[in-house]
Amino acid sequence: MKTATNTALVVGANGVIGTNLIQYLATLDSWNIVGLSRKGGQDTARIRHIPVDLLDATQSREQLAALTDVTHIFYAAYQDRPTWAELVQPNLAMLVNVVDAIEPVAKNLQHISLMQGYKVYGAHLGPFKTPAKESDAGHMPPEFNVDQQQFLEHRQRDKAWTWSAIRPSVVGGAALGNPMNLALAIAVYASISRALNLPLRFPGKPGAYDTLMEMTDAGLLAKATVWAATTPACANQAFNITNGDLFRWNDLWPKLATYFGLEAAPPLTMPLQTIMTDKGPLWKALQEQHGLAKHDYAQLSSWPFADFVFSWDYDFFADGSKARRLGFHEYIDTEQMFYQLFDTLRHERVIP
Repeated sequence: MKTATNTALVVGANGVIGTNLIQYLATLDSWNIVGLSRKGGQDTARIRHIPVDLLDATQSREQLAALTDVTHIFYAAYQDRPTWAELVQPNLAMLVNVVDAIEPVAKNLQHISLMQGYKVYGAHLGPFKTPAKESDAGHMPPEFNVDQQQFLEHRQRDKAWTWSAIRPSVVGGAALGNPMNLALAIAVYASISRALNLPLRFPGKPGAYDTLMEMTDAGLLAKATVWAATTPACANQAFNITNGDLFRWNDLWPKLATYFGLEAAPPLTMPLQTIMTDKGPLWKALQEQHGLAKHDYAQLSSWPFADFVFSWDYDFFADGSKARRLGFHEYIDTEQMFYQLFDTLRHERVIP
């Protein structure tokens, strides 16, 4: 076996993005992998997990002091808060604490990769310029993604290491326990609709059913993240990373219903975080009936995030051509991505 020459520090190792990034890095002979998260994880021959509270600067320095061989930091951690303003302090602090802990001890640090999103373009605030480009003008703060990038830009000056900012659309993945897993939310919603002998209704805002959308497969995102971190031409730049196709829910939703053996009825605006809160006992019954893994219903529920996505009654997509011009040519069909994710959730006995 080829000896590993790089050591990746994956921050946010248990999230949908971090999980897929670790899985991809593990297929490459040239990487050792260290995962950081609050809960830690199961170590393997090439993957070591470290539990750490990144909001605690002292603990971060102590827990990470021995990581002298880190060459690449892949930052994909996130902590949710009730308001946009409240998101800034914890999410900036975690990144700062990681860099403050690693940079002084890792003498061969080569790159810091920052995971962002379309909040940089103001996509969460309302209709924004589409297709969004990496060169688009900024918007009024607060926005922690921007603060994080500015921190890296300032910190990198006169340093040997470089940075990249990766901007996916809504990420499609099968990792559990993540507050932003749209595919899992759809799968649980559809499974409960089927158990209640109901058609699958799009629950979002009027207008959201007809807007142009795109997504980013977590596996494709992992490949793009490593590509940008190891390609010199990508140094100190941001990249939109998308599946490469566009869709409208009015076309895709009936196909997703068919996957679950359901009819698709006309849309009806129903906040999922309201109507799905009492379905825990039903889900427990489905687990018993179908021999499903005993995941806590709350762990599977990404209802607020699903409501957020289904509220976008405006086009939501970006220009991914910059990455293609510099050499990243991977793409995936979004419809097939959903089917593959649902297949995985069934295979792992998460859904019936």
